[in-house]
Amino acid sequence: MKFLNFKCNVIIATLLMAFGASAQEKKTKVDGVIGVVGDYIILDSDIDKTYLELKQQGVETNDISRCQMLGKMLEDKLYAHQAIQDSIIVTDTEVNQKLDEQYAYMVEQLGSTEKVVQYFKKSSEEDLKTELFEIIKTNKLTAEMQRKIVDGVTITPEEVRDFFKRIPKDELPVFGAEMEVAQIVVKPVVSKEEEQKVIDQLKGFKKDILENGASFFSKAVLYTEDEGSRSTGGLYKMNRKTQFVKEFKDVAFSLQEGEISEPFKTEFGYHIIYLEKVRGQEIDVRHILLKPKVSPEAMKAAKEKIDLIRRRIVNKEISFAEAARTMSDEKETRNDGGVLTNPKTQDSRFELTKMDPSLYSIVANLKEGEVSLPMADEERAGGKFFKIMTVTNRFDEHTADYSKDYGRLKELALKEKQIKAIAKWSEEKIKETYVKINGEYRDCTFTNNWLKK
Repeated sequence: MKFLNFKCNVIIATLLMAFGASAQEKKTKVDGVIGVVGDYIILDSDIDKTYLELKQQGVETNDISRCQMLGKMLEDKLYAHQAIQDSIIVTDTEVNQKLDEQYAYMVEQLGSTEKVVQYFKKSSEEDLKTELFEIIKTNKLTAEMQRKIVDGVTITPEEVRDFFKRIPKDELPVFGAEMEVAQIVVKPVVSKEEEQKVIDQLKGFKKDILENGASFFSKAVLYTEDEGSRSTGGLYKMNRKTQFVKEFKDVAFSLQEGEISEPFKTEFGYHIIYLEKVRGQEIDVRHILLKPKVSPEAMKAAKEKIDLIRRRIVNKEISFAEAARTMSDEKETRNDGGVLTNPKTQDSRFELTKMDPSLYSIVANLKEGEVSLPMADEERAGGKFFKIMTVTNRFDEHTADYSKDYGRLKELALKEKQIKAIAKWSEEKIKETYVKINGEYRDCTFTNNWLKK
């Protein structure tokens, strides 16, 4: 039910690299210490481990010197150390929730707890989870500190213009071939009878628990359609910053300890929530999710509707944009005539070489104005729908132009300004933070003034 889709190879790569970079953050171990930033230490062996793990993940390391590797580790430790000084809070609940999610996914992908422990070369599950906890916490502190530094950085149109003028003509960026695409979505209609059936079933669960002493845990294990929490009896630990849909959080935080909610709807289906425990700003909840079933007749009707919409567009009875505005079931794109937003850049252009393969396979061979055949797709919540797509604009590879590429140039100018803000912040914090570099690494030439010369 949650909104985190983990790719196992990415998780394992990240954690393996973190194992190499995390060090054993205990000052009692001084042998091989090459760097200290505040309360954090870095061992010489950490660099070796990080090189090894990068190579195992297929990353070319020949051009990465040990000095550069140490410099990156020092930066990460500075962020984490300063986050603590600035009272940035990363709770154990947040860390444990992330740990549980990642660990469960790795067990699922690798086959067993034993294989996960073996993969990370640890003596026990407890040792592995202890180190994972520290890695995740440090990473969260680092990310929060970085976000805090750049959050207040904004860019004005005049600064974008100045940024563009400062770029020599022969060094102007070249943007690859891009396209804008749009889609129209038709979702099958769930009958009122099916929705009421699910609501009544959830009400029945609640009544059985309250009046007959039935177990919410057991009901969740047996009936919930949230695969992510089924094995734990629908359990989630959360605070107001935890990434859940608004409707779920609103209900969860409106309950008293021991109370069970009435059935309510989210994009994932219908839920009931049991507030099991309150711990200050954090709560433990259990929930049961049921999804109303879509009938074959509803699927057939949706397919007929998308066929009709496409036919009207192809016959020039209505434009694609107007059809999207008046008939698409996708509220996020409907008002923009069905035009999709690139999640990486937040604008409407998709660079062909960086486009999601599943999207590219649909639109790559469409001529401008051509409409794809209807196709079935699935929402992140699991619901099936039909869609048609078109290419609204194509842009050939070209050298940056201020008027045509203002959005991209603004992004580059903002990134430059953020980098400068981070550099200034680092310079100031290094001066006031205890930093020590040992041995041959004192001969390194660092980007930052770690040696305080």
